Amino acid sequence: MAKKVVATLKKEDPNAKAFAKVIRAVKSDKTGSYVFKEEMIPVDQVKEVLK
Repeated sequence: MAKKVVATLKKEDPNAKAFAKVIRAVKSDKTGSYVFKEEMIPVDQVKEVLK
C-alpha cells in the first residue's frame, strides 16, 4: 500500500519534490500505550522531523 501512495505523489517533473512516508511510535497520554502516526513529508525534511 505504501508504494502506491509514494508512487502517486512522485511526478516526472524535475522541479517536483520527492516525498517519504514516516511512521513514528508516539506514546498516548490517556492509555500509556504506543500509537503509530503516519506522515508524508518532503525527503529533505526527514532528518528534522525525526529529531
